[in-house]
Amino acid sequence: MGASASVTLDEVNKLPQFTILGGEEKYNELKGEDGNLDLSKVEDPYLKYGGAYDMEDPKNTNDFKYLKFDAVPAFTEAHKSAMAKHLTPEIFEKLKDVKSSKGYTLSNVIMTGVVTPHLGVGATAGDEECWDIFSDLFNKIIMDWHGYDAETQTHPMDLDPSKLVFTDEQKTKFNTYVASTRIRAARNIAGYSLPCGSTEEDRAGVENVLKQAFAGLTGELAGTYYELGGLSDEQRDFLLQKGFLFQIPSARNLLTGAGAARSWPNNRGIFHNEAQTALCWVNEEDHCRIISMEMGGDIPSVFTRFCALSEAMKASAEANGTKLMWTEKLGFLGTCPSNLGTGLRASVMVKLENFNKLLEGDNHEDKELLEQVCSAFDLQPRGSAGEHSPAVGAKFDVSNKQRLGFSEVQLVQKMIDGVSKVIELEEMLAGGATPADVRVKVQELTAA
Repeated sequence: MGASASVTLDEVNKLPQFTILGGEEKYNELKGEDGNLDLSKVEDPYLKYGGAYDMEDPKNTNDFKYLKFDAVPAFTEAHKSAMAKHLTPEIFEKLKDVKSSKGYTLSNVIMTGVVTPHLGVGATAGDEECWDIFSDLFNKIIMDWHGYDAETQTHPMDLDPSKLVFTDEQKTKFNTYVASTRIRAARNIAGYSLPCGSTEEDRAGVENVLKQAFAGLTGELAGTYYELGGLSDEQRDFLLQKGFLFQIPSARNLLTGAGAARSWPNNRGIFHNEAQTALCWVNEEDHCRIISMEMGGDIPSVFTRFCALSEAMKASAEANGTKLMWTEKLGFLGTCPSNLGTGLRASVMVKLENFNKLLEGDNHEDKELLEQVCSAFDLQPRGSAGEHSPAVGAKFDVSNKQRLGFSEVQLVQKMIDGVSKVIELEEMLAGGATPADVRVKVQELTAA
């Protein structure tokens, strides 16, 4: 922390790093006999890699202060992000004094990737303008993450669920193997700062636009909006039980290090319809995360509901004289480069007992089979403990890998067709086929 100073709990509670230093629990551990804390005993993890608190940043709040970097941060082997890989001294010098009209700087863009080294992307946009003015850095991250050239390619959009092909045979298989289906994506309102750079006024404005959208939903989409800061214990328990509450900011996630958790939980909330098949998160990582879900494997039904939610967000934005953030090059814009384009994740919980047995076995090569199979069809499997792990009850979360460069219809169709092939290979294993047989079959299917 630098120079020694003795502070009280009330004083240290006002420091920008109070939460990440461990809060009151850590204070009580380190305090002296007089009940005060000698700050020389404390290392601020936000200052380990260079930079200093920018006390002049107007976005600062009592619970968070942004850092300012005058040189490329002192990245270490622990820094895994695409940002750390591509932030050269030349790019830093070119962009270090650039600022969006809403006040987002290069230091703001890179802060979460600096102070949270394990992140994979490590950069955030504070408003839609950032994608243009910091494109020298963002475009390299986008190419690294998506394999997409933002300078030359264009991104298609297609939210017409009638274009999906879902045969009766596929429907039968999905109803047998798939326990549940979920499709989600982010939507952000043009003209308002994104959560990492938002002012209290912008955050409240976004919530107001979205409340109007929710109030206008009818039929099966009609439901209730819960303000996060006003939840009763009963409501909180219900939302937790259903898995509807979004992540609480912590020292290890993007929200905290990027400033998206400032003034938490003000102007954040959760909407769900009466049937609990439509869910929206307000002012978490993005303005709105829309989620369509239901038990079973009726993919067209889930996608149709998703498209209706997206259209409701668009209509409400336009009724308020604005629109959704979207460009021909990058598709739907948001906070993190990983969620550009469609930003869409279409997933199923699918029961794969024989692939699961291989993951629980001792043969290392065979443990990799499910991931290899899914990768061949541009899918990503996750077990109960994440990637590369078995699944409780043999139920795996399998989703599309790609986000950018493909339309929504294309990605959902790829998920349908890919999961159909994974089920076919699961049935091969059930019939006595070996992992080697499955690998040969995958080659045949991908060559077709």
